[in-house]
Amino acid sequence: MGRGVIVVDMLRGFLEEGYPLYCGAKARRIIPNIQKLLEQELSRGAKIFYVCDRHLPDDPEFQMFPPHCVEGTVEAEVIPEFSNYPGEIIPKRRFSGFHETLLDRKLKELVPETIIVCGVCTDICVYHTVADARNRDYYVEVPMDCVASFNEQAHSFALTHMEKVLGAKLTRVSPPIPQPRFSIPDFVIAGETVDIYFQRTVDILKKEGLNPIATMEVFPSHSGVLCGMEEVITLLSRVIPENDREVWALSEGEPFTRKEVVLRIKAPYQSYGLYETVYLGILAHCSGWATAARECVEAARGIPIISFGARHVHPLVAGIMDYSAIIGGCIGCSSIAGAKLAGIQPSGTIPHTLIIIMGDTVTATSTFDKYMPPEVPRISLVDTFKDEPEEAVRVAQAMKDRLQGVRLDTPSERGGVTPDLVKETRARLDLAGFKDVKIFVSGGINPERIREFLEEGAPVDFFGVGSYISDAKPIDFTADLHEVGGKPIAKRGRIPGITPNPRLKRIL
Repeated sequence: MGRGVIVVDMLRGFLEEGYPLYCGAKARRIIPNIQKLLEQELSRGAKIFYVCDRHLPDDPEFQMFPPHCVEGTVEAEVIPEFSNYPGEIIPKRRFSGFHETLLDRKLKELVPETIIVCGVCTDICVYHTVADARNRDYYVEVPMDCVASFNEQAHSFALTHMEKVLGAKLTRVSPPIPQPRFSIPDFVIAGETVDIYFQRTVDILKKEGLNPIATMEVFPSHSGVLCGMEEVITLLSRVIPENDREVWALSEGEPFTRKEVVLRIKAPYQSYGLYETVYLGILAHCSGWATAARECVEAARGIPIISFGARHVHPLVAGIMDYSAIIGGCIGCSSIAGAKLAGIQPSGTIPHTLIIIMGDTVTATSTFDKYMPPEVPRISLVDTFKDEPEEAVRVAQAMKDRLQGVRLDTPSERGGVTPDLVKETRARLDLAGFKDVKIFVSGGINPERIREFLEEGAPVDFFGVGSYISDAKPIDFTADLHEVGGKPIAKRGRIPGITPNPRLKRIL
């Protein structure tokens, strides 16, 4: 049983400007995501199939669409960005990659346990290829950040239909899990943040000479995305004796279900009993933040999300909150501490403060450009003094090709950012010749609003999410003893002994 990746129509005719069916900058945005996907899948031994339009000069399809990707032309070539990823080219002349092609036979030879479909356009060739794959009873995954269309509404509808009707699983390209270096403060190790009854319990056991090998299991009150486990492991590795411990856990970023055991500790009780408050609190808050971030990421259907919530939390936890948002699927965060933990560069534009002090958006943006190093993106905030579309064009004309994006953060007193405002800003930038300038939207963004933007076909390139992530309710975690001295035991309502969970991996 293998894995197959079907790359649909990632051709020069669709991905390079100047051709009649160029899909636009949004489609080009998925190129690096597909590259990551192919790298991951090739490392797992997957077979890559490039399913490509190869039309005859008089193809009947040209009655609906302009002539494109004619066999033997440059348009019909796979984009050069994929030249390092070996795969088999499967020519096609209709929307589905299965229609009168060799794909069906090739997949029967491969017998894949999973088929991953990516490429363009979501609502046309990707959709029809997924439909035919599901009709053949293949298990199909569609990474949302690896498909695109020139029509945002059709893109969103197609994803929903593929998931809800066809039964395809919507996924995303999994970024590398950060390898943070957590430091547990001395006052935490000293027990200053624990519930006092744990300290009293350990003190009593010490005086009584009781320190049995005890097995503790930790489980959540409801489902979510696990985060905080790396910090918990750092704590446990410091306090539990190395020669007398077993610690089993789910990995950072893994989904979990209600009452699923996510952590099992087997060690002398006195070594870790004091810290129950600590590891439960870490998992509760971090998993809550990560789960909220994942909700936004899933609602955005491939549009990148950046965490802007650091201003809404205590500074001592701002970095942890942003790190948790990255684990949940955000591609960036605003705080320096969070970016450091996640191993990335912090993300940010220009604050209203700079613009107000300098008295003009163009002046502030030009000055920002003057002093910031080249690697810092040139993204201008365009809602301070003037109409947003007008300000966006003014800044673009002043900055020319140095401007990479504009951010709309219209205050609620002016109605906030709306889909129509985004559409007008995009249209005016395009008319002025600035089609490559991206649009960032922030201000009260949550999954519901994200879905509204997508349903209305607003051409948003990035969302900035603040309070929806930072204000997320913690997920309650509970810790129960299930063995003491090798004897199964539990309080009433719980089953004594080890709770099976084959997903747990030993980490200490």
